[in-house]
Amino acid sequence: MSDIKDHKRVNDILLGPLERPALQWLAAHLPAWATPDMMTVIGILGALIIILSYGLSQFHPSFLWIASLGFVISWFGDSLDGTLARYRHIERPKYGFFIDHVTDVLTEIIIVLGLGLSPYISFSVASLCCIAYITMSVLVYVRMNVMGEFKISYSKLGPTEVRVLAIILNTFMFFGGIYTIKFSLGSIPIAISPYDLVVTGITLLIIYFFADTGIKQAIALRNLRE
Repeated sequence: MSDIKDHKRVNDILLGPLERPALQWLAAHLPAWATPDMMTVIGILGALIIILSYGLSQFHPSFLWIASLGFVISWFGDSLDGTLARYRHIERPKYGFFIDHVTDVLTEIIIVLGLGLSPYISFSVASLCCIAYITMSVLVYVRMNVMGEFKISYSKLGPTEVRVLAIILNTFMFFGGIYTIKFSLGSIPIAISPYDLVVTGITLLIIYFFADTGIKQAIALRNLRE
């Protein structure tokens, strides 16, 4: 088993060439009173704004724009807590890892279930996506403990890209409005929104990453006889 201080962090994302220098610039220009813990709280605040805005979108679609702002706030806080600690050389590996990733799981659950509180996406579809995310998180943490590699990006997709996709989805929901696609599966009538299909696609992609990574890692460990 590897020590937290020694694990390798892998976040090879599509938006990395833009995100990494932006985060370094922000870390360099944040005031001295801004702390990593404060960034973590801001990330949680962003998640709470998102779930509240999705719930209120039942009354007016304009709340979707506030939800999108919540994603930006969530990105700001979640991405800068660790970046700021590393920039200022004030890392506390065990404390930072524990707080960062416990709050990550909590905020992502809040965000995904928030989708289900909106009138655009069914709660059951959002719940399945939430289950897939938690399952993938477990694999990431177990794999880090076994292999010493903390990998949070797959096929160039990571948390930042997911937030961007969510903002794009919010935009489509605002302009597209609420509507469903109706068809029959044999004698069973089916009614589903196109937004449900998008979230279902994301869920299936997460499940694929889980299965592909889990199977390959298991085979590699078996061959190593470890």
